[in-house]
Formats: sequence, structure tokens, C-alpha cells
Amino acid sequence: MTIDNADLLNSILTSLDRIECIEPEDIPNIELYMDQVTTFMDKKLRSTARYPGEDKILTKTMINNYAKNDLLPPPVRKKYSREHVLLLIFIYYYKSILSISDIQTLLKPITEKYFRNDGEFNLESIYREAFGMEKQQLNALKEDVVRKFETAEQTFQDAPEESRDFLRKFSFICTLSFDVYIKKLMIEKMVDELDGGRKGSAGDEKSESKKK
Repeated sequence: MTIDNADLLNSILTSLDRIECIEPEDIPNIELYMDQVTTFMDKKLRSTARYPGEDKILTKTMINNYAKNDLLPPPVRKKYSREHVLLLIFIYYYKSILSISDIQTLLKPITEKYFRNDGEFNLESIYREAFGMEKQQLNALKEDVVRKFETAEQTFQDAPEESRDFLRKFSFICTLSFDVYIKKLMIEKMVDELDGGRKGSAGDEKSESKKK
């Protein structure tokens, strides 16, 4: 059964309303074993999965790989702190658009300076500020989605009637995809700047070597 375009938009907006960030208060104030960490993350983020009944939110293998790639400080006596969980939440959202190397560039300065920092400004402070900002952007995001939908609905006026509905969905997806593509390029550019431009320099050197 195909879904009406208006119903599709309403479904998307409703799904955006259901997005909930994990509050620091939600995280147990005790150290957790790995199984407890994966259970907690699965419970809190299951609704964000594309296929909730199948997708793995976080596994032991993932956690071990994050530690091997210096994304996550090692546990103490096989136990993970609240700060470990905060970092895992950042990683969860970043990994869908950024490489492991880019995530490392973003998180390494934060873990080096603020992990296990008992001062007033610590990792939890950064998490609250960052995700608080995301919540403020949700209404603006919904308005942007509606504008893109309305624009897509005006496309393919001359297309065959039997294809018009599909082509307008295709147009809507293209518009959203282009937005994601441009923002991803912007994010990668900023990550490269944070990394001191070394990635760009390395790419230039490779290009020059090929010319010789």
C-alpha cells in the first residue's frame, strides 16, 4: 500500500516530535558493566533505529572497537562511568555521518581535557549545552522540512499522472538529500580545520606525487 504524500509529511513531522535526547539524569549514577551499558543504550535509543526490531544500537564489539580507535577511554576494572555513556551517545549520533577518524578528531580534545574532570565545567556540561542546542533547533527543522515538501509538491507538473506521485516523493528525497550532502561537506571541512588541515595537506601531497 502506498502512502499519500500529505500523510507522509505528517508521519515525518510526528516522528520528529518523538525524538528525545537522553538526559544526564537518565544515566545511572553508578559504574556499569558492558552488558548494562548496551542494555541502557538499547532501551533509550531503540526508537531511533530504522528497523527497531532488528538493528543493533550498541554491541560489545562496537564498544571494543571504539576503545581500540581511541574514541573511548578504557574502563576501570571493566566498569564504565556516566562519562563513558555520554561519549557513547555522541558517537552513536556521529557515526551515521562521520568516519571513525573524524569522530576521533572531534572527541579527542574533549576526552583529554574534560573526561574525569571534577571541575564545574566538565563532560556533562558540554553534553547539556550541545544537546540543549539541538532541542532548540527542532522547530526550525520541522519548518524547513515543510518548505521542502511544499516545493517538491510543485514539481513534475507535466509528468504522466500515474508517475507524478512517485516523482514528487523522489523530488522531496532529492531535496533532503542535497541538504544532508552540503551539511556533511561543511562538517568535514570544519573537522579538517580542527585537525590542523593535515588531512587536506596529505591529500594534496598524494595528488602532487601522482603528477610526478
